[in-house]
Order: sequence, then structure tokens, then C-alpha cells
Amino acid sequence: MTHGAHEAVTTSARPSAYGLAAFRGGLHLRKLAAGAVLPLLVILLWQLAGTGGSLFGGVLPTPDRVASAWYTWAFGNRGMGMNPYSGSWFDSVVFSTTRVLQGFAVALLVGIPTGIMIGWNRLVAGAVDPALQMLRPIPITAWLPFAIAVFGISSIGAVFLIALGVFYPVVINTTQGARHVERNLVRAAQMMGASRLDILLRVVIPASLPSIFTGVRIGLGTGWTAVIVAEMIAVKSGLGYVLWDAYYLGRMDVVIADMATIGIMGLLSDQLILMIERYALSWRLVNSNR
Repeated sequence: MTHGAHEAVTTSARPSAYGLAAFRGGLHLRKLAAGAVLPLLVILLWQLAGTGGSLFGGVLPTPDRVASAWYTWAFGNRGMGMNPYSGSWFDSVVFSTTRVLQGFAVALLVGIPTGIMIGWNRLVAGAVDPALQMLRPIPITAWLPFAIAVFGISSIGAVFLIALGVFYPVVINTTQGARHVERNLVRAAQMMGASRLDILLRVVIPASLPSIFTGVRIGLGTGWTAVIVAEMIAVKSGLGYVLWDAYYLGRMDVVIADMATIGIMGLLSDQLILMIERYALSWRLVNSNR
């Protein structure tokens, strides 16, 4: 093939590549639009059902009042009038997000190696798994008095509760992934002379990654639940503290804005984990409908 012919073929192939990228971008936008339909419909019906700016005898404010309170919470001047929440939204988000990340990191550092060893080593499974299964049913709320007694009213207690909440989904899913590795892969590695450590590092852990990411996603959602519970009682800052304080002051508009903030932060963090998963598991055939 001549140089000119090769250039012509290459040039003719470019529009198809650009077209594929445009198609994928359009598909992503359509998915986002489809996901926004139900929330927007609920907000619209909620607004239309409101009478005098509220529902249920004034208990539930309409979305326009919630949006106004949210705006003041985020962009209002500090100490503006009698509003204790004015301009404090970003600080609350940073406090809660930092605690979630700290507890999440601790849980991953402990939970993933523990799950791998339980799933891969029968001796470790016999020694550790029964204790974990005994502790796992204890809810996060039951650990609150323990956390306050040991750590006091501090962020450390909140991080402990978050790490505990994230730990169990991570370790259980990691255990399942390591325990159900395809045995033919292990046998093939053994036939090639791989040591037990090589099999663990190059076969078991990579094969367990899909289950690990499932546990990570579930654990991250639990972490956001745990931070709100912890901040309601064990800490005096963050989204959970504002949620409980606003309820006591009768500011249901701030309460709902806080709940929406928690949901959005949970969604964004979950999407971040999905992006990391797609990159880490690029070798796997990903379902196009995901």
C-alpha cells in the first residue's frame, strides 16, 4: 500500500472514531437525563401539592422553601440575622466528607487483607470468621455509647463508627471473592510453578476485585449512614449535627436540604468508585448497559 493510500484509509477511519465517541457521549447524556426524570417529577408534584408553601399542616415545606433555605445555608453571610446556619454548608460538607474518607480508608486497609486471608486460608477463617459473624449483627447505634465512653465527644469516635460500618461489607464481599476464585486458574498457576504467595498476589487478589468493589460500594453507603448517626450524638459539627440541630429548632427546610445534600454526596462518591472500578477492571468485559 502506498503512503497516499495509507493516509487516505487513516483519514477515512477518523470520522468513525469521532462518531463512536460522540455516540458514547450522547448515550451517557441520555442516561443522566433518564435518571433525572423521576426526581424532577417528585419535586414537581411535591411543589404543586403544597398549600401556602407547606404540606401536612405546615410540617413539610415545599421545594421552593427548601431551595431558599439551602441557598442561604450555602451562600449566606455568617451570623446573618437569627439564622445559625447561614453560610455554613461548605464547612459541614467538608467535616462529614473528611470523616467518611478517614473511616473508609481505615476500613479498606483492615477489611480487604482480612477478607482475602479468611477466603484463602482455612486456618485464618476458622480463627477469625466466627468472631466477625458474632460482631457483625451489632448495629452502629449500639456502638455509640462505647465510642463516646472511649473517645469522648470527638471526631475520632465518629471515624471509629464509620470504619466499623464500612468494614463488614468490605470484609464479607472480599471473603466471598477470594473463596470462589476459579480453581482452574489456581491449578494452572500451580502447574506453571507459581508459589503460594505468587498465586495469592497474581491470581486470587485480581480475581477477587469484582467482589471487593461490590463490598466497597456497599461499605461507602454505610459509611455515609454512620457519619450522620455519629455526628448527631458524638460530634458537634458536620451534616449529621446540623440535621439534628435543625430538627430541634423546627427548621424542616434545613433538615430536608441536609438530607438532599447527604444523598448527593453519596451518589457522587459512588460514581467515583464506579469510575475507579472501570479503570481497575478494564481487562474485564464490562456490561454496556451498566
